[in-house]
Amino acid sequence: MRVFSEIQRFDQWWFYLLKFISLGFLGYACYTWFVLEENISNVASDNLIAQLLTITTVFLVTILFFLLKLETSIDERGISYRFYPFQLTTKLISWDTINTCSTRRYNPILEYGGWGYRVGMKGKALNVKGNRGIQIKLKNGKQLLIGTQKPDEALQVIHRYFKR
Repeated sequence: MRVFSEIQRFDQWWFYLLKFISLGFLGYACYTWFVLEENISNVASDNLIAQLLTITTVFLVTILFFLLKLETSIDERGISYRFYPFQLTTKLISWDTINTCSTRRYNPILEYGGWGYRVGMKGKALNVKGNRGIQIKLKNGKQLLIGTQKPDEALQVIHRYFKR
C-alpha cells in the first residue's frame, strides 16, 4: 500500500440522537412561539430578537454536528490531517520532523479527556471515536495522536515511508 487515506465522522448512535434532539427542539420552539404564541423559558413569544438568536444558535450548532470530520492521509511526503471545520487547511507533518511514529491503543477519556480536538498532558489529540490512533512524537518534543479506525493499514504505510 502506497497511500493511506481515511475520513472519519461522528457517526455514533448517541451523536445522531443529539442531532435529532436539537432539530426537534427547533421545531418545538418555532411551533410554540409562532403558532401557539407562548413563551419558552425566558424567551417571550413576542421577543423576536431572542427567538432569532436562539434559533440561529441551535441551528449553527446542529450544522456543526453534521460538518465535523477528521481527514487523515499518509504518503511519501508525511502525515496530513485536518479536523474540519476547526482546521480549514490540511496540516502536513513531514517525515524529517518526526522522531517516532507508530499506532497504539489509548484511553481517550483518561489520556485526553474525551474525543474531538483535545489537548492533554500527553500532547494534542484529534479523534472521533474508538481507542486506536497514530502516535507521532516530533523532534521538537511535541506529541500528536490522530485517531484511526484502520490502525493496521496506517502502520503499513508508516513502515513504508518512515525511516527511523
